[in-house]
Amino acid sequence: MSLSMGAKVSMSAQTKRTPSMPPTMKHAMVSSPIMTPTTSVSMVKKAERSLSQKVFAVADGTVLDRPLRVAVIGGGPSGACAAETLAKGGVETFLLERKMDNCKPCGGAIPICMVEEFDLPMEIIDRRVTKMKMISPSNREVDVGKTLNEKEWIGMCRREVFDDYLRKRAEKLGANLINGLYMRMEQEGDGPITLHYNKYEEGSKVGVPSTLEVDMIIGADGANSRVAQNIDAGEADYAIAFQERIRIDDEKMEYYKDLAEMYVGDDVSPDFYGWVFPKYDHVAVGTGTVVNKTAIKQYQQATRDRSKVKTEGGKIIRVEAHPIPEHPRPRRFKGRVALVGDAAGYVTKCSGEGIYFAAKSGRMAAEAIVEYSEQGKKMAGEAAIKSYLSKWDKKYWATYKVLDILQKVFYRSNPAREAFVEMCESDYVQKMTFDSYLYKTVVPGTPLEDVKLLVGTVGSLLRGNALRSGKGLSVSFGSKSNEEKVMVN
Repeated sequence: MSLSMGAKVSMSAQTKRTPSMPPTMKHAMVSSPIMTPTTSVSMVKKAERSLSQKVFAVADGTVLDRPLRVAVIGGGPSGACAAETLAKGGVETFLLERKMDNCKPCGGAIPICMVEEFDLPMEIIDRRVTKMKMISPSNREVDVGKTLNEKEWIGMCRREVFDDYLRKRAEKLGANLINGLYMRMEQEGDGPITLHYNKYEEGSKVGVPSTLEVDMIIGADGANSRVAQNIDAGEADYAIAFQERIRIDDEKMEYYKDLAEMYVGDDVSPDFYGWVFPKYDHVAVGTGTVVNKTAIKQYQQATRDRSKVKTEGGKIIRVEAHPIPEHPRPRRFKGRVALVGDAAGYVTKCSGEGIYFAAKSGRMAAEAIVEYSEQGKKMAGEAAIKSYLSKWDKKYWATYKVLDILQKVFYRSNPAREAFVEMCESDYVQKMTFDSYLYKTVVPGTPLEDVKLLVGTVGSLLRGNALRSGKGLSVSFGSKSNEEKVMVN
């Protein structure tokens, strides 16, 4: 059996071509600092020849006479970072994304460590948040961020800007970027994987059925991942995130220039929180829920009501909704197919953070493939994927577990949420929380302070639960749908 392989693409409108010379790596084609019409045409022709080649099955670890070929499905942070790492590592990479201008309804917060770790330019970061307000069901406000130094901040970005930058960087480094909609995959035994997708030319709304043969696939196609469905990854519950982008006047925008707000309460979400996060020239107001998805618009209205004083009079410029995974999938790989990011279920409970973990998982999966293929020179498969998953679980399992417990303890009722906000006044709690978030490390506490924190937590919960037997705290809201007072219960 011949070891020569490339990828075979067939389109209904395309005539058959005889296989040509072995594929040339795209990153080699774009390395020249001078781009002329002649070189541009040459690149296109070489890419077409690369896509026209036939793939043949070989065993893992077999030395190849061409680069390993991997398709990454989904061009968000996880997919783009995976594609970049693969391309830089000598793997011939195909990055498939349908919505090149996708605006995912996401708070858009990224930790400061991500800026350096992923070499992000400051121009894609809209705001540097140094202050946060935690606002309880009774509208008690606690200022969070007192322990941050002058060089520490949380970045706020727009996903359409952030994701576009990562995709273009991956393409510049050698990944083949395809505007296409993934449909399904086929594989016979240990043979090549045939990827079926609809390819879209620029400006076209009708896709052309196409196929691509590759060695491996990384599924980075979000909470409703078709790749996950294809490998029977198991059911994964999901939250609905709903967000409105609101342009407010300059005076109100000045208030939010370095401030983010988080609202908790049964009115804004029975199991999550509402937010007001600053962007470039507007604020993002949103909420999410798992347990009562049909009421998401009601929760969104309540979030707007509670932030009304600071956002009223603004113009809604975009409305967004999207599923967010609630927990890791039961299965995250099968054969030579791996899941990363939202497709794998890597969103933390309690905080709902997903951008960093998406990018990190994509990079870690790609690094394992590059390592096991020896920079694309050998066939890679299950061993590489298992290595990625083992390292991921060892590094982040505790983080996901702790945040899961915190959500169950503090988001179960309004009294518990009152206790949670009260706890946030503690400098110790703030430092532990921000250090863990900003630098993605588990920060060890001190025994004495941990005991004080335990006592304080119990006291806060007892005070909060005492509200159940009383008349409760009443909170009034501005819209007609929320005119009645909402009791803390």
